[in-house]
Amino acid sequence: MNLYVLRKSFFNHCLKISKKNEGGQWLQMCRSKTSAPKNFCDYERMRRTYNIRVPQRFNFAKDVLEQWETKDKVVCSASDVVLICLSLVPFSRGPMELGFHSRRLANVLHQECSLESGDRVFLILPRVPEWWLVNVACLRTGTVLIPGTSQLTARDICHRLQMSGAKCVITDETLAPLLDTVASDCPSISTKLLLSHRAMHGWGNLTELMGKVSDDHVCMDTRSEEAMTIFFTSGTTGSPKMTQHSHCSYGLGLTVNGRYWLDLTEQDVFWNTSDTGWAKSAWSSVFAPWIQGACMFVHHMPRFDTSTVLKTLSSYPITTFCTAPTAYRMLVQDDISRFTFRALEHCLCAGEPINPEVMWKWKELTGLDIYEGYGQTETVLIAGTFKGMKIKPGSFGKASPGYDVQVVDEDGSVVPQGQEGDLGIRGEPERTAECFRGDFYLTGDRGMMDDEGYLWFIGRADDVILSAGYRIGPFEVENALIEHPAIAESAVVSSPDPVRGEVVKAFVVLTADYKSRDHKELIQELQTHVKTVTAPYKYPRKIEFVDHLPKTVSGKIRRVELKKKEWGQQTSK
Repeated sequence: MNLYVLRKSFFNHCLKISKKNEGGQWLQMCRSKTSAPKNFCDYERMRRTYNIRVPQRFNFAKDVLEQWETKDKVVCSASDVVLICLSLVPFSRGPMELGFHSRRLANVLHQECSLESGDRVFLILPRVPEWWLVNVACLRTGTVLIPGTSQLTARDICHRLQMSGAKCVITDETLAPLLDTVASDCPSISTKLLLSHRAMHGWGNLTELMGKVSDDHVCMDTRSEEAMTIFFTSGTTGSPKMTQHSHCSYGLGLTVNGRYWLDLTEQDVFWNTSDTGWAKSAWSSVFAPWIQGACMFVHHMPRFDTSTVLKTLSSYPITTFCTAPTAYRMLVQDDISRFTFRALEHCLCAGEPINPEVMWKWKELTGLDIYEGYGQTETVLIAGTFKGMKIKPGSFGKASPGYDVQVVDEDGSVVPQGQEGDLGIRGEPERTAECFRGDFYLTGDRGMMDDEGYLWFIGRADDVILSAGYRIGPFEVENALIEHPAIAESAVVSSPDPVRGEVVKAFVVLTADYKSRDHKELIQELQTHVKTVTAPYKYPRKIEFVDHLPKTVSGKIRRVELKKKEWGQQTSK
């Protein structure tokens, strides 16, 4: 794999820190820690003053990245590094180098692959530098990027290629054979690009092609509303559907994430562990940090590993860290006392609710709060806990600036505070009428708002368990379970029952001290525990002990697999 080793002085400085880990060298790289907001004063003023102007024409590569590149030509310092990758070869890059190589890749797409603005590019690569280069090259050429995860099957890939009409596919030698098996069923494909040292029949070598073209490329002048990227999202029924974002919806809209929730500045080094196939990676590995000029830190890490994460956080000057709640649940099970996080000052999570017990444990072990965020593939950050705001463990905070988030009933009317309903965003019904109820776009989640305006997650509308007339949110049962010392982690789903229709079932992973306990006795103990912590009717009538829970590569629990185990192919449950 041809990885460019640039900005060596900065990277070598990080390596010295990681080896020594003591004394004054850290003081050169790491500023004084603070939990106070850096980009705003307080939540209410942030809401009042937020105003994003959407120009008629906008392109993130030209209007944001090229501006950082221009600045980099004038001032060059450690803070100007925009990307650090830990992989087979250490790698770091500043705006100028990012621009140089992305312009070459843009010329490959346009000249060698004959792609025009609006053509679609399907990309599956792990966390390697070229993934970022392809992102920027697609922005520059106006081609529409369709990221995919390496976990996709041949059937998944075929569906995405046929639905999108992608003309170009880019991957590495691991997944190229899988793509070849479906290529004949996808007539829209005209070009296949391979990231590899080896040649493969029918594939153009990405690195070789980049070496043949010029680094002179004029960025496309795209309209703000032009399509920029497409993600495939899974629903409760049918095949995954396309969700499209424009140049402004992410390129400008994710200012909410970068400036306010992540609270990034040019002096920050930010690590987001999301897999490259998910929208969260676009959120937090491309647009949000680079809007703010922050340095993006990347670890190739094929699968989430607690020891690797903790060692990395303690060895490099990472100031801001975002990962999935499940990852935090795994991290607090490790011996964190072995590590010191000298630079880390802001921790965040998104993707699924985080248990209060995990938040308390992380704060106890690190001294740092976890700030939760809530959003969807179709949106940016809808709501979150922001710096300076009182944190209520179990709540995902308040509405983001620019959003009016409410809890509504079946008629689309706002319900009283403290009452359960559907989470909705006030919007424009004519644009996505099928997702609207009255004036509100429905997120598909159930929740409630307390008397201070904080939002609380109850469960997916399709995850809520209806048992003998009772509505039960799986998250509150998981919260109750994890308070018991026997539980390392758990996932709650509905299970069919001939009398109640469905009942609560918990899949649990035990802590080491409880693995040898009698399972029958432990089930009764856990059931009694849940009855004392929450309403008795919510206790899990079924409990299954497992060695591990199915997860994505970024550590998010795949509850859909557990549901299928209980309900077969009845994915509506």
